[in-house]
Amino acid sequence: MLRFLPVLRALGMVICMFGLTMLVPLGYAAVVKDAAQTAFDESALLTVLVGLCLWYFNRHHKRDLNVRDGFLIVVLVWSVLPAFAALPLLVNLDISFTDAYFEAMSGLTTTGATTLSGLDNLPPSINLWRHLLIWLGGMGLIVLAVAVLPLLGIGGRQMFKAETPGPMKDSKLTPRIAQTAKGLWSLYALITIACILGYRWAGMDWFDAVCHAFSTLGLGGFSTHDASFGYWDSQRIESVAIVFMLLAGMNFATHYVAITGRNFSVYARDPEALWFLSVLGGSTLVLGIYLWANHVYPNMHEALRFAAFNVVSIATTTGYASTDFNLWPFFAPLWMLFLCSFATCAGSTGGGIKMIRAILLYKQVYRELLRAMHPNAVYPVKLSGETMSQNVLFAVLSFGFIYMVSLVSLTLLLAFTGLDIITAFSAVVAMVNNTGPGLSDVGPATTYAILDDFQTWVCTFAMLLGRLEIFTLLVVLTPAFWKK
Repeated sequence: MLRFLPVLRALGMVICMFGLTMLVPLGYAAVVKDAAQTAFDESALLTVLVGLCLWYFNRHHKRDLNVRDGFLIVVLVWSVLPAFAALPLLVNLDISFTDAYFEAMSGLTTTGATTLSGLDNLPPSINLWRHLLIWLGGMGLIVLAVAVLPLLGIGGRQMFKAETPGPMKDSKLTPRIAQTAKGLWSLYALITIACILGYRWAGMDWFDAVCHAFSTLGLGGFSTHDASFGYWDSQRIESVAIVFMLLAGMNFATHYVAITGRNFSVYARDPEALWFLSVLGGSTLVLGIYLWANHVYPNMHEALRFAAFNVVSIATTTGYASTDFNLWPFFAPLWMLFLCSFATCAGSTGGGIKMIRAILLYKQVYRELLRAMHPNAVYPVKLSGETMSQNVLFAVLSFGFIYMVSLVSLTLLLAFTGLDIITAFSAVVAMVNNTGPGLSDVGPATTYAILDDFQTWVCTFAMLLGRLEIFTLLVVLTPAFWKK
């Protein structure tokens, strides 16, 4: 176990840095003099002290991270930091540790599921903290650590590759990994500022604009109001949200190349972008017609308005709601839940298996159909004109298999505890894909407070599993990982 002491040193530095982020809601609480100021005082101090102690006692264990270290520190960061993030909620709100940890994990994993009600009456700094967690988790705390702590001396590339989702793991936008992380975070912050201004222009006040910009860019879906976007019932605000949810659902590496190179033709060459926009556009049109035909809305304009916002929100794994779509004819919310499993692009802040894997799975299945008719023919699987190696295809097939096994296993576990099958299945899909609202008892008009403690911990594990794209977590849980 001594070989993992450098990981504890690095973890201490990340915890210390995370404690400093609590100064943002602490400062806001001091300005507006809300009831949560003491909660953030104590929580920030405790978090920084624990981080410093962990670093201090392991400060001499300094070396570059290897592959195992990278996996372990990512799992530790994403499982330990929610405990510290939950501290202000525990101190200020009358909730259990289970619910507080669930809420913090939901924020950091950008899931957006909540056990809280009465959001309109929460201390403003608590609401700001919930949304800041989503913003930090959106681009990834490990990427942030590599960006602002280049002197960690712990092999930032291993952390970056273990944390970053999908095929973006091996992309090098700049020669140095810290420079890549800084570039992505700078772009992320720039788009967030644009989103804040967009929401303010559309009619939100500054506080709501900041909070919802954080959760929009993180594709997390927390809101400062129990009614979510139904609180405003504003087509202008919904339109701004749609634009920025679409931007956040696309590969930030593509945005980075397009902006730095001033060449927007890269979007046309992105193998996911066209599929992403086409699937969401087609789904909006089909569901708009479906809702109008089923007399859910009196005219096509209203049907398309509500279909567009809620389809984009759920498909991008954001989780906002402008209406209780749980009351729509069952096909509509079920289709949206299906979209959240694959619609977002690799390198985005969204969850699910990612569009690029879905494309490769489709191409692989189609190739097998052709090979069934012509066994001796050679049909390479290509993406953007490049032939995919068998290693990539096998990895995608393995991910697809373990993804389905995870959904089935966790659904059966929740059903075993007494949940009806629709609630159990939709909750698991929403958690693993980091979407937020499910169907039936965990629909958009309700919260996850209806779950007991065991069910809540199952959902918490599912959120972590989905955020780390399954394999990162499962690798650390295998006995072989701990062998020398």
